[in-house]
Amino acid sequence: MIKTRFLSGKDNNEIAEAAQILARGGLCAIPTETVYGLAADAYNGKAVAKIFEAKGRPQDNPLIVHIEKLDRLYDLWEEVPERALKLAEAFWPGPLTMVMTKTDKVPREVSCGLDTVGVRFPEHPIARKVIQLADTPLAAPSANLSGKPSPTTFAHVKEDMDGRIDAILEGGDCFVGVESTVVDITGDVARILRPGAITEEMIADVLGNAFTDSAVEEGLKEGEKPRSPGMKYRHYAPASPVKLFCGAPDDTAKKVMDAPAGAAVICFNEYAYGYEYASRLSAVSKVSPLGNSWDHAMHARRIFDALRSCDGATAIYVQCPRRMGAGAGSVNRLMRAAGFNFEKCTQYPVIGVTGRSGSGKSYIAKLLSEELGYPVFDADAEYKKMLESGGEMTRKILQAFPSVNDKGKVDRRALAKIVFEDKAAKELLESITHPCVAEKASEFIKNSKGCILDVPLLHESGIGRLCTAVLGVIADEDVKLQRIMIRDGIDVTMAKARLAAQSDDKFYYDSCDITVRNNGEGSKNLSKLAQKLIKL
Repeated sequence: MIKTRFLSGKDNNEIAEAAQILARGGLCAIPTETVYGLAADAYNGKAVAKIFEAKGRPQDNPLIVHIEKLDRLYDLWEEVPERALKLAEAFWPGPLTMVMTKTDKVPREVSCGLDTVGVRFPEHPIARKVIQLADTPLAAPSANLSGKPSPTTFAHVKEDMDGRIDAILEGGDCFVGVESTVVDITGDVARILRPGAITEEMIADVLGNAFTDSAVEEGLKEGEKPRSPGMKYRHYAPASPVKLFCGAPDDTAKKVMDAPAGAAVICFNEYAYGYEYASRLSAVSKVSPLGNSWDHAMHARRIFDALRSCDGATAIYVQCPRRMGAGAGSVNRLMRAAGFNFEKCTQYPVIGVTGRSGSGKSYIAKLLSEELGYPVFDADAEYKKMLESGGEMTRKILQAFPSVNDKGKVDRRALAKIVFEDKAAKELLESITHPCVAEKASEFIKNSKGCILDVPLLHESGIGRLCTAVLGVIADEDVKLQRIMIRDGIDVTMAKARLAAQSDDKFYYDSCDITVRNNGEGSKNLSKLAQKLIKL
């Protein structure tokens, strides 16, 4: 039993002590932006071997080397290709690991006999300071017992590693929350071996193309050796059995709400805190909220803590995030925690398409419809139809906004002017219109074998919770303004006011599974995109 030192990342002397422990061949857990890493001198084979002993890690599971300056690549790799430098410029420091052919300076203990090694330049300032002071690259897998959920807090590391390693350096909670994306760049086309915060689409934007290895979604074949950490069939797993429910959030919620007494539930905030679900969740042993259904960044930060907090239950029922784009990393971890034990809860794909005015989202929805043969639900057209019908929605609007009453009909221009200039008025209008449009969308889904929902306020209306995938469409500001002015016959001042009342592009990057820029090249890579969106 080792006497583990607990060090503070707020104290420069204790950071230096952590570096000294590593420089003399010891083990120290350090914070990174992804998860806490269990570090050793990457050039010291004996030190690296201690990592496998402390974690109980299989000997065929290679390690990632962490650096604090780009020049170290030339000691670790036989070749530093141009594509590596492009990715480094785009994503380093940050949660991206690149795999290339290694030099002889990298010991076998790091690569587990492979001729390649993965390298990353972490963003976390404490990690970089430790590497700098130790004056050596550090081999550092996650600082947990092998197979358990990865550690994203000091408490997680202490639970697993106290008495097994020389020191733990505290640096707060990890702000990304899942391990780095691992991309193999030994071939002509970048191949993702482990998804994470840097998505396939982001890598393809830089290099022109990228693809995800089949083992990411299907697991390794019998006898196949992992080429990256995290490729084992069951990994990141608590002792309790995990079952995933995949599909549209409203559909998966119905399944997790049926968890038996003694089980634990990991679900989205809309259901964890929803009054209508409270009584159904009261019988389970634990409810761990994962964040809003669209918030992939929060899912990543919460997943491992949620799995750990639910461990000990008879079973863990999990609402699975959407398994593409920004959600791919979180879903990969959950799939492996569950041993790929999942239930599909939505029978046919429901693809939500959303974006600001002038982004051309309806055009993209139309192209997807032609590509997939799915009908399109046009929320704007449905809204206009309901207004013209003079039904219950119209009555409520006229009651709330009497000044827009034009002989029993709604003066849409007058209404638009009011809500674009008054946030409270906009919220009042949406409280009336959203439930009506959502009801129509639900009916459309029930009558379709796969469909596309073209909805400007997809998440705000709650319609996003009916979708198995969400595509965000954005465009440059000048492009949007021109489209709005031509389409609606309004001047630039009114067009700018309309855009100012809507969410910015960051909202779509944060809340959609995949986001595309449409400045007039809407059909680019559409077939590949369509196939991704129909994965449930």
